[in-house]
Amino acid sequence: MAGGIARVSWRYLPGLRALAGYQGSWLGRDLVAGASVAAVAIPVAMAYSQLAGLPPVYGLYASLLPLLAYAVFGTSRQLIVAPDAATCAIVLVVVAPLAGADLARQVSLTATLSILTGIVCILAGCLRLGFLTNFLARPILSGYINGIAISIIAGQLGKLFGFSLKPQGFFRTMGEFAGKLGQTRAATLAVGVACFLLLRLLKRFAPRLPGPLVAMVLGILASRLLDLGGRGVALLGAIPAGLPPLYRPDLRWQDLQPLAYGAVGIALISFNSAMVTARGFAMRNRYEIDPDQEFIALGVADLGAGLLRGFAVSGADSRTAVNDSAGGKSQLAGLVAAALMVATLLCFTGPMAALPIAVLSAVLVHSALGLFDLPALAFLGRNMPLEFAVSLLTLLGVISVGVLPGVVVAILFNLLLLLVQVSRPHDALLGRVPGTAHFENLARDPGLEAVPGVLVYRLDASLLFFNADHFKQRVLALVDGAGEPVRAFVLDAGAMPMLDSTGAAILGESMDALARRGVSLVLAAPHGRMLRNLERSGLAGRLGPRGIFPSLDQAVRTVSAAAAAG
Repeated sequence: MAGGIARVSWRYLPGLRALAGYQGSWLGRDLVAGASVAAVAIPVAMAYSQLAGLPPVYGLYASLLPLLAYAVFGTSRQLIVAPDAATCAIVLVVVAPLAGADLARQVSLTATLSILTGIVCILAGCLRLGFLTNFLARPILSGYINGIAISIIAGQLGKLFGFSLKPQGFFRTMGEFAGKLGQTRAATLAVGVACFLLLRLLKRFAPRLPGPLVAMVLGILASRLLDLGGRGVALLGAIPAGLPPLYRPDLRWQDLQPLAYGAVGIALISFNSAMVTARGFAMRNRYEIDPDQEFIALGVADLGAGLLRGFAVSGADSRTAVNDSAGGKSQLAGLVAAALMVATLLCFTGPMAALPIAVLSAVLVHSALGLFDLPALAFLGRNMPLEFAVSLLTLLGVISVGVLPGVVVAILFNLLLLLVQVSRPHDALLGRVPGTAHFENLARDPGLEAVPGVLVYRLDASLLFFNADHFKQRVLALVDGAGEPVRAFVLDAGAMPMLDSTGAAILGESMDALARRGVSLVLAAPHGRMLRNLERSGLAGRLGPRGIFPSLDQAVRTVSAAAAAG
């Protein structure tokens, strides 16, 4: 019994398994890495809390238990789960219309949304849906992140210039911003610009320094010394000290549907984002991660965030990079960062009241610029125009109709393109490589040997209901368009993994249509499900022993000899 419990614990608590084998030589590096992560994560979490429509302290609440949960349930040694720009943007989109101007209700709904997201993630992990990490194609993720970055920058312009802007979409926000430029507060703008330039310079010349923490400390000092509050610069104000009480969900039935939809969207996007980061650093440090367990770990982290009245989290690429560059070797670094955040809430909330809000806005704009993936977009534009269109559509959708609708439209568009592509798969007429038994694409190498009186054809896909008609049209068009009489049509079935009932029926129709033209259909190298379904459909019997050959070379030699004799 005890052994069984231990095995289950080891399976679902991989962090404990890793810590059980902890090496003492890692301790110093993990302590430094944890301190470095906390130095960056504290100001960034406070800034990202604004993206979720909450006071800054809730960003710290959302950072504590997730770090502890991931250290126990996660399989990545470097990943830091924390507030994430993309996740926060979705939280605001889902919660704001339900809460209106009621901050207490917004806090409650946000925490409930985090708990629902955690439940969705845990269920997905238990159902082994980790393969969903491949559901959002890279062009969609790239366009989504670029759109989020643009939206973040647009949303912070008002705070940097000292006036308020309504959250109403990128284009309307920019229109309102242009109309209010005359209301700019020079002192606020000066603070924001100075902070932004400082962050850019630190990133360029001192990348190991925790830029956001340096900016926050200098902003507090400047506020105290120059009386920025008295000069009209908006300050953060009092931050409650200590830890929040545990949240008990208070869900209204009318809120369940929009929150459930939001939870599914956040689960999918935050998981994909976290997996991109986790896989990258796992590959760099030469170990494997378990996608299904990562779903569970992210879900438990979201539950923890919700229980402390925080919001859903994801894998934070910038803070994970800080952890890795500082030499973090295990999940202990995340525990150290969480402990330092607790210490901040218990002992250091007083000085933060003097922090100018423009500093946090500058941190957000600086972080948003780091989200842009312009090289990937440029690569798609040069080499893959259809995927570039998907990425651009996602970006435009996010900044115009909103985060979730924009992503949904992009996914549907991408699926439509996929259906178009798979319904018209790549194919080729083949020729023999001189002096060998190998065949290659005739269109790519004019030096290949065509077989007189024989067309050798390859379809680079399974023959299924959605491409079967296209296959028949191509076969007949190639035969009818041949420059010389065709006696045999050899189908390289070795490149066709599967055949369904529709494909079998169309293959039979193609055989009959070719026979009416005096052309025999021959299959070469069918295997696996393709061969089994040929036998089950009766086509193998119709083709007979002279219609199916174990190799392409044998099929071509046999039919070419017959064509020459005939």
